[in-house]
Amino acid sequence: MRQHVTGISLLRAALLAGGALVAGGVSSAATAQDAAGPAQAADSVADDTASANDIIVTGYRQSLQAALNVKRESVSAVDAVVAEDMAKFPDQNLAESLQRIPGISIQKDGGEGRAITVRGLSAQFTRVRVNGLEAIATSSDGASANRDRSFDFNVFASELFSSLVVHKTAEASLDEGSLGAVVDLNTGNPLAGKTGLSAVLNVQGSYNDLSKNVGPRIAGLLSWKNDAGTLGVNFSAAYSHTDTIESGNNTVRWSQAYFNSVDGNPCFYSNVAATGGSPVNSGGGYRPSEACDAAALSFHPRIPRYGVVEHDRKRLGLTGSVQFEPTDSTKISLDGLFSSFKENRSEQWLEVLARSNERSFDVVNPTYDSNGNMVSATLDNAYVRTESYLRKSETKFYQIGATWDQDVTDTFRFTVLGGMSQSKNDIPVETTIAYDSKGADGFSFDYSNMKSPVLNYGIDVTDPANFQLAEIRDRPSYVKNRFKTAQLRTEWDLTDGFTVKAGAMWRRYNFNTQLWTRDTVACSTNGQPDLILGTTTCSATTYGLPVTSAISQIVNLGDAGQPSGTTSSFLAGDIGAAADYTNLYGRTAVEDLGSNRAVQETTSGGYVQFDVKGQIFGLDYAGNAGMRYAHTAQKSTGYTAGIAATVKRDYDDWLPSFNLALYPDKDVVVRGAIAKVITRPSLGNLNPGGSVDGFNYKVTYGNPFLEPYRATNFDLSIEWYFAPQALFSVAGFIKKIDSFPVSGTYEATLPQLGLDRSVLTPSSPAYINYDPNQLYTVSSQVNGQGATLKGVEVALQLPFTFLPGILGKTGFQGNATFIKSHAEYQQTGPAVSACTRNATTGACQLVGVSAIYDSTLYGVSKKAWNATLYYDDGKFSIRGSVSYRGPFVDQGSGTGNVFEGYGSYTSVDAAIRYKATEWLELSIDGNNLTDAYRYRWTDVSAQRNYEYNHYGRTVLFGARAKI
Repeated sequence: MRQHVTGISLLRAALLAGGALVAGGVSSAATAQDAAGPAQAADSVADDTASANDIIVTGYRQSLQAALNVKRESVSAVDAVVAEDMAKFPDQNLAESLQRIPGISIQKDGGEGRAITVRGLSAQFTRVRVNGLEAIATSSDGASANRDRSFDFNVFASELFSSLVVHKTAEASLDEGSLGAVVDLNTGNPLAGKTGLSAVLNVQGSYNDLSKNVGPRIAGLLSWKNDAGTLGVNFSAAYSHTDTIESGNNTVRWSQAYFNSVDGNPCFYSNVAATGGSPVNSGGGYRPSEACDAAALSFHPRIPRYGVVEHDRKRLGLTGSVQFEPTDSTKISLDGLFSSFKENRSEQWLEVLARSNERSFDVVNPTYDSNGNMVSATLDNAYVRTESYLRKSETKFYQIGATWDQDVTDTFRFTVLGGMSQSKNDIPVETTIAYDSKGADGFSFDYSNMKSPVLNYGIDVTDPANFQLAEIRDRPSYVKNRFKTAQLRTEWDLTDGFTVKAGAMWRRYNFNTQLWTRDTVACSTNGQPDLILGTTTCSATTYGLPVTSAISQIVNLGDAGQPSGTTSSFLAGDIGAAADYTNLYGRTAVEDLGSNRAVQETTSGGYVQFDVKGQIFGLDYAGNAGMRYAHTAQKSTGYTAGIAATVKRDYDDWLPSFNLALYPDKDVVVRGAIAKVITRPSLGNLNPGGSVDGFNYKVTYGNPFLEPYRATNFDLSIEWYFAPQALFSVAGFIKKIDSFPVSGTYEATLPQLGLDRSVLTPSSPAYINYDPNQLYTVSSQVNGQGATLKGVEVALQLPFTFLPGILGKTGFQGNATFIKSHAEYQQTGPAVSACTRNATTGACQLVGVSAIYDSTLYGVSKKAWNATLYYDDGKFSIRGSVSYRGPFVDQGSGTGNVFEGYGSYTSVDAAIRYKATEWLELSIDGNNLTDAYRYRWTDVSAQRNYEYNHYGRTVLFGARAKI
């Protein structure tokens, strides 16, 4: 049966190549005549291995060669990572394997790769297909749940997959929706395996040096193919349980604010001893002075703190595949995948809650740096808090799909593909217990070393008598993504070297998220442990329930990178005991309608593509050109003032693409590509919900009318396959983005927003004199100006076969990416005057200045590279890898800071394999061997500390048996 040159056949090609013993003479296969597709090339590789003159390649080197085959035989720009054997992926995490590919960087969370960026574009710009079907898998293994289009790779056990294929340039026959790349994940291909029954079992232990825990990691695969090669079945399963620690410090940004006094200088004209639970120092108007102005205009940490985060994760994954090929003309495949990812994330923090409480603080001996920061001071009458946080989450992903490949004649064939997938992330528990100690004297901080501050508290933070249980919060929620897909693909060979491809597709995507709250503050009256909503009976000294050791625990920071003199032990709430004490989970959860939203997108369309190959002026070439049409019908639902609004719209996209591969030499490929591409808007921005001001005719709102991100991509590369298993390549790319959403305003009527009179306050003029044609100023995301991204990728894969002895078994794999990008964003910067008078009251205010700032595109590192050195003799192998990602701006910021982002990050990993027998292999892997810290900053110029933490080293050890 002839293989079809599609994204699916790329996946199968990777499997076939990965299962073959790759020959050293493969380089001659990459002529234009052999460039019909990677699947055919992979088959030829398998056939060529019968030659007695072949150089037999096994193990890790085999996987590298298989990946090169996929790349070399594709007309478009493609990279791949292929398992060197069944259920044996070359890395412990899919995202970490993908970062070996030029142009790909990863975002780590809890010490693991979670999301990827491709050529500088963030995760939302990458489409992921599992067994040929688009899917989104989302998790909550971070500070918050993923409620957007990005794909969380940490949901899956890596052992379930046999190959990853990354399409960096578009083709008309390739699914639309990506400005960055389309990533194909494949779980199995039983007909590519050997005849009879095969089985693999991999058992490992995972040890983290911060948590000191050992967890199991078990994976197995069963595969069977009949003697005739017409029926194949495989089943795989993987389970892991890890418990890791993340520790470090955090500020939750820096801000400017008025303080009560500075070095004894009063900063307000009136200091009123308040009653009814207000801070002691309150009221009055700001009194400008040199000392008070300097403190007010400086940036101070909003919530300076150290803490410990524990990630307790369990993964279970199951896959199954059945392939039936009754004749050379017919193949039917059924694939299924299930994954369960559970995580309990628990956090304990010791902090000062300066945010919004600075008015009561007395500042003593402040020092300032050249970036306008108050880097050290002592704070009296401060607000000390300890927080305990627990989030229990589970993501369940399942997918089922079917493919029918049929050769109708020798020149005409078709593929029918259909299936569905669903990812649902449930968070039944997201609880915070806060202990407060208000009015504490003697808290000191020193951020002279911005990454590792000294924090010392003026009270005994291990004594329950110094705290009151002041707040409890619980916010259960869920996020659900669902895809249904149907596709028809046809291919017709009109003549030798000329093929017409045409197809139709239908896809429906549904996104839903809901959130509930059990938030309240606590107050003790008459010594009775009871919760009083509204806290109207509280006083300045009684603002919470009594704290006892029975509902508490002592937290020790351990190694959090803290300098000498930092308080490293503190009291925090025991979530279970404190929840029972306050009857937290017995309270009725209230739906948070403002956080609830839904989006449905139905996409239909088709494509036509012409594939050509041949010679021109004696030069071999292969190429394709085509047009893809996509009609998107969108329906968005959100809430304003508790009223649901649904907005419908539709739009069309015509997406031409062109790819050309030239072969000036049998070992050289020159590729070029031009394509129009789109990514649909962020799900959060499409929310038709917000708030309405009927007095000033203003609306703060989402924007369901946002246009997609649209861009034109230009790519040019040269690849030199100068020796077996070797490659040197240089690729340049330009992405001209027409527009992307930015903060802005526009005018619209309420009906145009999907709203009516019911969202208005009855006393407002807009309600009383309701006019459906009244225009409102809408503050929202709008379609902003475009941006440009340019970059270069350089890659080298080189086995050192030219060296003598055992050195000839070594090799190198590495790449580097350099990106230049430009975009303009509106940001509110710092206040430059300590007293800007309010036009109505005349009172002093700190008012930030809004301006347009030039930056790189969000998520773009200017430089990234990774390198691997390896030794592999077929029996023993060892490899070490270093990955580097340069600093980058991640997003806009707040509280007067201009942008926020991450510092550079370097990770060192290693792996050792020893093949004790033909059926038994022993292994040991080390991840993050240098225990690198991750630095997150706020404000691109000042680089203020947002977060500085580490996750420890992880070592995996075990054995793998194969029959």
